[in-house]
Amino acid sequence: MLKNIINLFFPKACAGCDALLVSNENTICTLCRHHIAITNHHLNPENEAFKKFYGRIPIEYASAHLYFHKKGISQEIIHKLKYKGQEEIGTVLGHWYADDLKKISVLQTADFIIPVPLHKKKLQERGYNQVTTFCLAIAKELNIPYNDSVLIRKTYSTTQSKKNLLGRTEGIESVFDITSNTEHHNKHFILIDDVITTGATLEACCRALLKIPGIKISIVCMAMAES
Repeated sequence: MLKNIINLFFPKACAGCDALLVSNENTICTLCRHHIAITNHHLNPENEAFKKFYGRIPIEYASAHLYFHKKGISQEIIHKLKYKGQEEIGTVLGHWYADDLKKISVLQTADFIIPVPLHKKKLQERGYNQVTTFCLAIAKELNIPYNDSVLIRKTYSTTQSKKNLLGRTEGIESVFDITSNTEHHNKHFILIDDVITTGATLEACCRALLKIPGIKISIVCMAMAES
């Protein structure tokens, strides 16, 4: 009853198209869910996300949930998640994608779910890491512990979306480091980010993580730029 009254005076809009949500819709309307481009990477272990990193870094698995199209629904919802404080978008996407990820046997062996970290200064400026709620939802659904302290970002950088390809990759290998202990040795980490573009950031994260003896890495992202 109270929820209905609140929605009457403060109606919620869809993160994808800004249409008012009806009572059975949550954050993203049914029409946007129907029209958003899904990768179906979970149906093919050697999908395009996995091939993005093939020969670059050793990984167990890689996938993304959505295709990222400029001026498309995926860009709109991820922009609102990343820059407009709508963290509930990450929760919705995480629970949505977890239904597919539960079918991936290799992910069931994972020991930790970790986010690509923000630098402390960027975290203070934004107030949150845009992948945290996505991580937490997947961690809950897959029953895998969430850990945001293993991987750290050492250097502060400006927004990646405003950089060209060269700017996104230049010096990226020295950006990340680890704060690990023996508890993390020989473990399987699921590394999570928002959008796969060049893959340079995720590759740099993996290279830092590979300093930990005996580990395995899988990669899961909200979206991937369609080539």
